[in-house]
Amino acid sequence: MTTTLAAKIANDYGTPALVIDMDRVERNIARIQKVCDDAGVANRPHIKTHKSPVIAKMQIAAGAKGITCQKLGEAEIMADAGIDDILISYNLLGDEKMARLGALQAKANVTVAADNSVVIGDLPKAAAISGRNVNVVVECDTGRKRAGVETPAEAIALAKEIAASKGLTFAGFMLYPTETGWPDAQKFYDEALAGVRALGLEPTIVSTGGTPNLKNVGKLKGATEHRFGTYIYNDRMQVAAGSATWDDCALNVYSTVVSRAGPERGILDAGSKTLTPDTGGLDGYGLILEHPEAKIARFAEEHGFLDLGRSNTRPNVGDVVRIVPNHVCVVVNMFDEVVMVRGDEIIGTLPVAARGKLR
Repeated sequence: MTTTLAAKIANDYGTPALVIDMDRVERNIARIQKVCDDAGVANRPHIKTHKSPVIAKMQIAAGAKGITCQKLGEAEIMADAGIDDILISYNLLGDEKMARLGALQAKANVTVAADNSVVIGDLPKAAAISGRNVNVVVECDTGRKRAGVETPAEAIALAKEIAASKGLTFAGFMLYPTETGWPDAQKFYDEALAGVRALGLEPTIVSTGGTPNLKNVGKLKGATEHRFGTYIYNDRMQVAAGSATWDDCALNVYSTVVSRAGPERGILDAGSKTLTPDTGGLDGYGLILEHPEAKIARFAEEHGFLDLGRSNTRPNVGDVVRIVPNHVCVVVNMFDEVVMVRGDEIIGTLPVAARGKLR
């Protein structure tokens, strides 16, 4: 980065600003597509990180099978842009969402996840509205203790319930194993698979997930696809996990130093409403590329408090710095647009089209 580029971004767009390096974005897309191709599984990227139909279409053009969305609102944005193959990896409940899911099915081929009978009981309403069966995967907890059934017996029972429900089709299983839990996930899946086959059912989708599981892609025998998300931009957490290098981090927060009230402290114009208070278990709230020993120690809403006690170089008031955030997905959701660059050239802006689609 040159001083000229930082100054131009600050002058043209103001700070804090999100800036993505499109060369790195394209390189990340190609790298992960190759990982999936080499492992013999389809790539179904999660759009929760970029929230952009433009980038989703770049992923599909590079070979991705379809996309993953966490929320129905994200899926609606993607379908309106012409994306056809969508997995919604989240329990959907209630008449309002069933009406929207039914309407969505008229635009795209949609698969949804479920981990309980209440969700399964609602989904036939969407099928009746659309006149099409709803494809349903059973979400399985294989160690993260988030959503998902905890035993293969529960997974088998839900698969049976899905298959017996009018307007629903059992499509398979969705898993998100821990980074070290793949042998246990295999045992879970093998038992669930045997159980559904005994019922005359066959999964067509066996979906594993997570950028932190980069090294494990393809290790689950029977997996058909993998859901990568954060890889598109990467962040400090992914570098710490060994899933990315600093050169793979395609998004920086450009922020201005607005105060240096003491020799070992300073203030950025990026606070909790920009970088978010998600530490990801790391020390501080982001890496400042120009001053890597500096620590973003704490926040107010619009103030990032710098601890410069360990820093060999110290910024001046007015300096624009680049920050690699701890958790990029949350940061992107705070902005209406990102600025795109190639090298030292600004090439335009990209709307964060699915920003704020929390339901």
